[in-house]
Amino acid sequence: MQNVLVHSGQHYDYNMSKVFFDELQIEEPAHHLNVGSGSHGAQTAAVLQKAEEVIKLEKPDAVVVYGDTNTTLAGALAAVKIPVPLVHIEAGLRSFNRAMPEEINRIAADRASTMLLCPSTAATKHLAHEGFGNIVLSGSLVPLGSTLASLDAAFSIDVPIVLNVGDLMYDVLLSSVAIAEKRSDILSRFKLRHKEYTLLTLHRAENTDAPGRLTSMLAFASEASAGRPVLFPVHPRTQKTIESSGVKLDDRFLAVDPLGYYDLLVALKHSSMALTDSGGLQKEAFWLETPCVTLREETEWVETVESGWNILYREYSGSHNLAAPRTMPYGDGKAAERIVTLLHSAFSSRK
Repeated sequence: MQNVLVHSGQHYDYNMSKVFFDELQIEEPAHHLNVGSGSHGAQTAAVLQKAEEVIKLEKPDAVVVYGDTNTTLAGALAAVKIPVPLVHIEAGLRSFNRAMPEEINRIAADRASTMLLCPSTAATKHLAHEGFGNIVLSGSLVPLGSTLASLDAAFSIDVPIVLNVGDLMYDVLLSSVAIAEKRSDILSRFKLRHKEYTLLTLHRAENTDAPGRLTSMLAFASEASAGRPVLFPVHPRTQKTIESSGVKLDDRFLAVDPLGYYDLLVALKHSSMALTDSGGLQKEAFWLETPCVTLREETEWVETVESGWNILYREYSGSHNLAAPRTMPYGDGKAAERIVTLLHSAFSSRK
C-alpha cells in the first residue's frame, strides 16, 4: 500500500505542527494545503476545496481521516462528494454536546464513512444506538492480524462497517514515552520537581474565545493547583485572547510556548495533576497514571471518568477516587497494525 499524506495547514506554526513531524519522524506530506487560521466555515471550506483537488489528482482507493477537526470534516466531505470510499479513524466518539463544533464534525464524518474504525467498545455502542448495524464482533476489540475475510465481515462500499481497533494514540505513547524521558530536559529547564507542579492546557474555543470564560478557567486552575506551580504551555488561540483582553496570570503560572510531543509527555508524566480541555491529554494522563481534571462540561472519553482518573471540573472537590486495578478500554497499543491489515484486506481486492 502507498500512503499519500496530506497536511491541511489547520495547525501551521512550528510548535503546533512541524515539531511533531520532526520528533515522531513522520514522512514529509505529499501535499500541503496551507489553509491557515480562520472561522470554522472559512477553514472548512478552504480544506474542502483543496482536498477535492488532491483527491482527484491522486485517485486513491480510499481516503482516511482522523479525529474530529475541521480538517476531518472537510476531508470527509471532499471524499464522498467525488465519491471515494471514506475511512474514519477514531470513529464513534460522542460528547453529546451538539454546541461543540467537534461533535458535529464527528457525527458528519461517521455518517459519510464506509469503514468506521473505533478506539473502544463504548464508541461502537454509540454507533449502534445511532442505527449502524454492521458492527463486527459486537464491538469487541478485533484480534491482531485479522482480515475482513477471517472475521467473516460483510464489506461493501455501500454498507458502512464498524470495527473496534483500539486507540492509535496509545500506540504512539507506548513507542514514545521512553524516548521522551531520554530526550526531554523540561523539568530542569523550568526548574520543576517530580509530582510538585500542575500541568495546564487550554485551547478549545469554548474556553478561550470569551475573556470571562478564560478568566474563570484560569481561576479554577489556580485554586485546584493547591499552591503548586502551574506549567502552562499557551496555545496561540489562548495567547491571542490573553493579549487582546488583558487577562492576567498570577505568579503561580509558568506560561511557556506550546510544547513538543516529547516535552509534553514528560511534563504530563511527572506532574501531580493535569488540567486540560484537550481530548488527547485526558487519555495520555490516564495511560501515564496522572490524575486529570477536564475543563469542559462533558467529555467523549467517558472511560477515563468512569475509572476515577479523570473528573469534570464542575464535579472536582479537591481529590480523585482512583480505581484499582485500572481497566484498559482503548486496546493494547497495536491499533496501527490492525488498521493497516484491515485496510489492505478491504481495498486491495478492488484493484
